Amino acid sequence: MAQTIYTAFQQSAQQWPDHDFMLVLPETADAYDIPAGAISYAQAQQEIDRLAALYSAAGYGHGHRVGMLLENRPAFFLHWVALNKLGASIVPINPDLRAAELEYLIGHSEMILAVATPNRHTDLGEAALKAGQTMGLITPDQTPPPAPQKAPRLDQAITIESECALMYTSGTTGRPKGCMLPNQYFHDAGDWYAQVGGLATLHKGRERMLTPLPLFHMNALAFSAMAMVKTGGCLIVLDRFHPRTWWESVRKSEATVIHYLGVMPAILMKLELTESDKNHYVRFGFGAGVDGSLHQPFEQRFGFPLLEAWAMTETGSGACIIANEEPRYIGTNCFGKESADMEVLLIDDEGNPAATGTNGELLVRHAGPNPRRGFFAGYWKDQPATDEAWADGWFHTGDIVKRDEHGYLHFIDRKRNVIRRSGENIAAVEVENVMQQCPAVRSIAVAAVPDAIRGDEVMALIVPHKPLSNLEAKQQLATEIVQWGLSQLAYFKVPGYIAFVDQLPLTSTNKIQRGELKTLALELLNHPDCVDTNHLKKRQEI
Repeated sequence: MAQTIYTAFQQSAQQWPDHDFMLVLPETADAYDIPAGAISYAQAQQEIDRLAALYSAAGYGHGHRVGMLLENRPAFFLHWVALNKLGASIVPINPDLRAAELEYLIGHSEMILAVATPNRHTDLGEAALKAGQTMGLITPDQTPPPAPQKAPRLDQAITIESECALMYTSGTTGRPKGCMLPNQYFHDAGDWYAQVGGLATLHKGRERMLTPLPLFHMNALAFSAMAMVKTGGCLIVLDRFHPRTWWESVRKSEATVIHYLGVMPAILMKLELTESDKNHYVRFGFGAGVDGSLHQPFEQRFGFPLLEAWAMTETGSGACIIANEEPRYIGTNCFGKESADMEVLLIDDEGNPAATGTNGELLVRHAGPNPRRGFFAGYWKDQPATDEAWADGWFHTGDIVKRDEHGYLHFIDRKRNVIRRSGENIAAVEVENVMQQCPAVRSIAVAAVPDAIRGDEVMALIVPHKPLSNLEAKQQLATEIVQWGLSQLAYFKVPGYIAFVDQLPLTSTNKIQRGELKTLALELLNHPDCVDTNHLKKRQEI
C-alpha cells in the first residue's frame, strides 16, 4: 500500500510511463512564460527524484514546511511530490495575498523556505521579516539553500498519517485556519474520485481532466490531481478561467472532464451561441454552485451534465457528496445523497434532528470505526477550534441544508459569517480587521450582498473620521480606501461597495449586530450615496 503521495505517483509512473501526466496549453504557457506541451509520467518522475535529491542534500526532511507560491505551474506539483518523498509538508500560498495576509501565513505556519516566482520574492521576504520568521527564498529552478534547522521528525518514519500539506481556509474568527492534511487525505480523495462511478466514472489511462481552479485549493490539488495520479490520466491546468478562450482550450486539450465553479456556467451562458457548442469530448463537469435557473439550459446547450458536489477543505473525501446518479433534481441546488461510506445528520437551532423538508445545519462524519478518516487532522495551533468543529463526534460544517422526501440533499445557505464570492470564502472579520487599519477609516463592518455573477459581493459600512458633504467626496474617499485595501488584501476580499454611515449597528458590548448589519447593507446597496467600487477590484499583475 502506498504510504505517501510520492509512492502513489511512483506506482502510476511505473504503470503508465509514456502517458501524459500534465499538459500545458499554449495560452497557459504564454501567461507563465514556460514551455507548452505534455509532460509524461516518466519525465515527471525523473524531475521529482532530481528535486528530492536537491532538497535532501540541503537538509530538508520530515516535519519541515515549505511555502509554494507558483500558481498553476507544473513546478508546483513536482516540488510538492519531491518534498513529500522526504516527509516535508507544503503550505500552498494564494498568489493574490498581500502584505498583512502573507505576514500572518508565514509566521503562523512556521515555513522555513518558500518556492516562488521571482516577482514575489520581495513581498515574501518583507512579510517573513515582519513575522520574525527565518525563511529562505528560491525560484522553482534554483537549488534550495541549507535548511535553517534540523527536520523535527527526522528520526520518525514517514507514514500515511504524516502531514502532506498545511492548507489555509477562512473561518469565523477573522484569521484563516491552517488545516493539517495528512497523506491519507490525498490518497482517499484520489481513490474516492477514481471509484465514485455513475455519471462521474473515470476510465483508467484515458481521462484528460481540465481545471482552471487553483492548485492552492483542495479541489484541484486533492481531487483533480490525485484522481489523475490514481487512474493514470492527464491533468490540464489553466492559469485561470478565460471565458472567451475556454471552449478552444477544452477542444485543443481533448478534455474529457472539466471542473467548474458556479460562476463559470453563468458566464459561459452569456457567450454567443455557436454551432460548435457541443463539439468537444467532455463527458461531465464536476463542481458546485451552478445557478438553478441555468443548470438545465447549460446542459442542453453544451451537451454534458454538471454534477453538483459538496465538500470542504476540512472534510476532504471523508465526507464528500455528489449528484452522480439520476435523478439529480436539476435546478434545485441538489447535490445528491450520502454514500454508505459516510453519515449525515441535519440539526435545527436547538440541536435536534431536523425534519424532512426543513432546513438544518449539516453535520458529517465517515462511516465505520474511524469517523475522521479522510478528514483534515486538525487546525494547526488551534485545538479548541478543532474540538468545537468535532463537537459530539460529528463535524459541524456550518452549512444549512434540506433533505427532501426522497432522501436527497439540497444546499440552502451558509450559517457561518463567511462571504462566498466566486468560489472564494471570505471571512468578514478578517476584512474588517485589516481595513480598520486604513488611516481613512474610523470604524468598519463588512457584510455580503447578492451578486448575480459572483454569488456574493463584499460590502463595507464605514464610519469616516469626519462627515462627507457630497457624493463626489464619498466617491473619492471610497476609492482611496479600496486602493489602500488592495495593497493589503487579495483583490476579491476588498469591498465592492462602500456606504458611509454615522454609526454601525452595535450591541451593548460594542460587538457588531450581524443580523441588523445584513439588513442595513441590503437597504443601503441601492441608495444613491452607495459607492460602487467593483471596477477597482481587478486581479493584480503578479
